[in-house]
Amino acid sequence: MSSLLRVREAYARLRAADRPEIWIELREEEDAAAAAAEVDARVAAGESLPLAGLVAAVKDNIDAAGFATTAGSPSFAYRPERDATAVARLRAAGAVVIGKTNLDQFATGLVGTRSPYGAVRNAWDPERISGGSSSGSAVAVALGIVDLALGTDTAGSGRVPAALNGIVGVKPTRGLVPATGVVPACRSLDCVTVFARDLALARRAAELLAGDDGLDPLARRPAEVAARTVDALRARPRVAIPTAPHLTGLAPDWVEAFRAAVAQFAASGVEIVEVDIEPLLAAASLLYEGAFVAERYAAVGTHLEARRDLIGGDLDPSVAQIILGGASRTAVELFQDRERLDRLALQARGALDGCDALLTPTTTWHPTLAEVAADPLGANSRMGRFTNFANLLDLCSLAVPAGSVAGLPFGVMLTADAFHDGVIARIAERLLSPAVDLLVVGAHLTGQPLNAQLVAAGGSFAGSVTTSAEYRLFALDTAPAKPGMLRVRSGGAAIAGELWRLPAAGFARFVDALPSPMAIGRVTLSDGRVVAGFLCEPVAAEGAVDITASGGWRAWLAEASTGRETVSESMA
Repeated sequence: MSSLLRVREAYARLRAADRPEIWIELREEEDAAAAAAEVDARVAAGESLPLAGLVAAVKDNIDAAGFATTAGSPSFAYRPERDATAVARLRAAGAVVIGKTNLDQFATGLVGTRSPYGAVRNAWDPERISGGSSSGSAVAVALGIVDLALGTDTAGSGRVPAALNGIVGVKPTRGLVPATGVVPACRSLDCVTVFARDLALARRAAELLAGDDGLDPLARRPAEVAARTVDALRARPRVAIPTAPHLTGLAPDWVEAFRAAVAQFAASGVEIVEVDIEPLLAAASLLYEGAFVAERYAAVGTHLEARRDLIGGDLDPSVAQIILGGASRTAVELFQDRERLDRLALQARGALDGCDALLTPTTTWHPTLAEVAADPLGANSRMGRFTNFANLLDLCSLAVPAGSVAGLPFGVMLTADAFHDGVIARIAERLLSPAVDLLVVGAHLTGQPLNAQLVAAGGSFAGSVTTSAEYRLFALDTAPAKPGMLRVRSGGAAIAGELWRLPAAGFARFVDALPSPMAIGRVTLSDGRVVAGFLCEPVAAEGAVDITASGGWRAWLAEASTGRETVSESMA
């Protein structure tokens, strides 16, 4: 779809949705249409714009030129001269920004109701909360008004609203996306996040936003490390889950929904291990109960101090209570809490040692607007049980949909070490994508030179198999050495191989990168199953050595190696 048509569709959906509380400032439709027409013209001229044809929204604590930045507080509003780095990169990739979205004021909250611009209602049930603080961004995506939205996440603000609205929320490694132009909540912990309805799009956008901009002193340069961690993902990923006591207190039927997601991961080839996550939960409590809350006061405390008369109007009382409370924390308390956090981080690493990721529910319940109004602080504190520790412990995290409970979205979350963003995305694909079984017979076998390509695509070993007796195998002249298999009318034999299970998205990437003369076709196994499998173009087998009699690639390699050793010994 052209950018112009997508912008027109976005505004039509916006009007139909009739959710004014999503927006703090909305771009005039004709202005957005003109920007979209420019994108279409650039694409027509041959320019590569990876996000062309997509519409985006930006949380209103992130600067976007042409809009005021309010952070959810009219008295705080200013008009930035330039885009935040993340917004600039979003626009440079071809996305058209149509507005600034509502949020829990000063990004302080996980409920989406702490705003003088109104509580943002859930996309599925308007009687329930949207989750926060990136409330408007999540709901704009969930309702299909925009394709992408930027949020921020300090305690879970980019994950909780994703879960409660049935979409994907990417919280990158801290500092991966520069926070230049972002009103800080806790400057040392804040992350720019991405919402989308599709994991692949969310990840693509997050990758486009990443990279040091030379302006944010906390930005990091992890591209090479991230690439290595994806390549290092084991054939059978090991995923930790909380022990049963740590799942108590979930909403009705949520434990069963989580167990169903765990079972789905296990069926995809993931190894599941229960671990004691108490060190992580203890670390989570430090975010608001410890001295780290002083950083919120450092960010906007003076603004609130000078305007105490606005509390209950322009300034949300719950937000003001939290931020102003940070002023009483001392440097001694902060250093004590940092030492405690260091010790908890060591214990957490020990608990998760040998695991590729931690799988948890994203949050613990989905309250109504009335329930939050009756207990603003208590209701909010329950939301961050599994999210609060991630940024304190320098972890990346990804929230994905995992079905529904009682007609409302249920979501799970994968969390892993810094710079393992690609790893948890590959694991998440196993839940979101149907699996494809692929037969491999050569260089992609376990231990062979190209096996890592299957692992990087999210593949897991599903067992050793043989084909039906209607194939012939040839040693091709390729680098690295690999065989080619052809189905024949007569004179065939059974060929040994392995079955690998890949998520559909990973399978598509793998096939797209497959070089000639290799091909993927339908292969019949000895037990009668028909699966996708490696074949080769017939022309590649012309003049190639027929190695069918060996029964498989590994057997032929062993025979060839023995032959070379015999020749070497005879020459000695």
